[in-house]
Amino acid sequence: MTGPELVIITGLSGAGRTTAAKVLEDVGFFVIDNLPPALMGGVIELATAPGSSVERVALVVDVRGREFFGDLRASLETLTERKVSPRVVFLEAGDDELVRRYEAARRTHPLAGRGRVVDGIARERRLLTDLRAAADLIVDTTDLNVHELRQRIVDAFASGSADGMSVNVVTFGFKNGTPRDADMVLDVRFLPNPHWVDELRPLTGMDEPVSDYVLGRPETVEYLRRVGALLDLTVPAFVKEGKRYLTIAIGCTGGRHRSVAVGEALAEHIRALGVDVRVDHRDQARE
Repeated sequence: MTGPELVIITGLSGAGRTTAAKVLEDVGFFVIDNLPPALMGGVIELATAPGSSVERVALVVDVRGREFFGDLRASLETLTERKVSPRVVFLEAGDDELVRRYEAARRTHPLAGRGRVVDGIARERRLLTDLRAAADLIVDTTDLNVHELRQRIVDAFASGSADGMSVNVVTFGFKNGTPRDADMVLDVRFLPNPHWVDELRPLTGMDEPVSDYVLGRPETVEYLRRVGALLDLTVPAFVKEGKRYLTIAIGCTGGRHRSVAVGEALAEHIRALGVDVRVDHRDQARE
């Protein structure tokens, strides 16, 4: 990539953009908050000027820019023409959680005016629909605390390399909701459930007895073979296409047994393809 590494941080107000920006600053990015998109080109010119030591730039762009925000897509296209390939990180959260955060902070939503916070959120979602669809990485912060969000950003950017693709394998329980930021969702509820085996119920898919119980089933062996073949096809194709992040969500009923065991097995399969993998067992600790 010509010029500095560039990351655009955007998304819903209250979803954690400020936290993400601080994390990027901690891992070596030069961060500019609330930058009008039309000024992106000027920032890149300064960063690439002779004598500049800036190698990593992160720009926070959001609806606080008001009329300037509409210039974002055009500005991104201009950067592409200059052979600068920005990574767009989009942060979001569920409506109820965003309302709770605004009420706790006693702040007004930038698009709510004198109306309700939830109306401002709805308007912002509509405004950001196309940008979300074009994002390289979508992070749903609904169930993330500050430390967990920090770790997600560190995992994605601390390496100092913009090359290759990172895969995030998330296991979950359908009863707790499907991850919003998943690119691919796999359902393993058809497999025999260790929950109904008394000696296995207190354990998780990380424990050998549960893992052996789940992975040793003929239907699991066949399922992993077929999903593995799908990943053998799609993962290299995504890498070739230039996709930088892929989130694969694997769900069972509670997110403690089957999804965890299968998630670990699929993560190993993906690592064998030479791709960086992070595993997050979202609901493993829940009852």
